[in-house]
Amino acid sequence: MSTEVDQETFSLRPNYKNKFRANQVRDVIRKVLVDKLDGCEYNADSVSSLTKEVADAIRDKLKQQEYDRYKLIVNVFICEQKGDGVKMGCRCFWDQDTDSYAQDIYMNKSLFAVATVFGIYHY
Repeated sequence: MSTEVDQETFSLRPNYKNKFRANQVRDVIRKVLVDKLDGCEYNADSVSSLTKEVADAIRDKLKQQEYDRYKLIVNVFICEQKGDGVKMGCRCFWDQDTDSYAQDIYMNKSLFAVATVFGIYHY
């Protein structure tokens, strides 16, 4: 008599193929920022929807790369280009072996955008 036991596998680390790669994610961010913002003028009335559109596009492109068991957090800021400086910071409690982030900046004469993606491995 043979019984098949269905065991759930539990992994504390992603396999090498599915690990969050900041350089590849940065390339995706750069491509989306250029595609969506090239030639755009800053408009305070429409910047909110544009920000959501850019963040959704980045998230959708990254979902195609199949980062299994990663929670992807996409954060996009679009501001008017007036020559002012901006400082941004963030703090997270994470596992530096599995979790990471990538960011890129886009600028033109009218606006600048900062997009950050955090990849948090879900144990």
